[in-house]
Amino acid sequence: MFVLANIVSAVAAVLDTVLTLYFWVVIVACVLSWVNPDPYNPIVRTLRAITEPVFYFIRKHLPFTYINGFDLSPIVVILAIKFLDILLVRTLTQWALRLQA
Repeated sequence: MFVLANIVSAVAAVLDTVLTLYFWVVIVACVLSWVNPDPYNPIVRTLRAITEPVFYFIRKHLPFTYINGFDLSPIVVILAIKFLDILLVRTLTQWALRLQA
């Protein structure tokens, strides 16, 4: 059972890292949207390619996230990331600990 526990623990660690990285990508994309950077910059294009599909999905399914010119979809994405971090990562970590016992 310890092999399964190690696999579940590794999945939890990788998922935690991916969620943390995407959290920071969303934060950087928000900050860049305030300063209106060059749209042809490869870093800006990459950030928009990574974040805009998720933001568009949120805007499409939750229309109240765009209020009076303010786009609140990044806040919804950040809350969803934190929710997944608490729910999935902690659940997988606790499951791995129980498998080791």
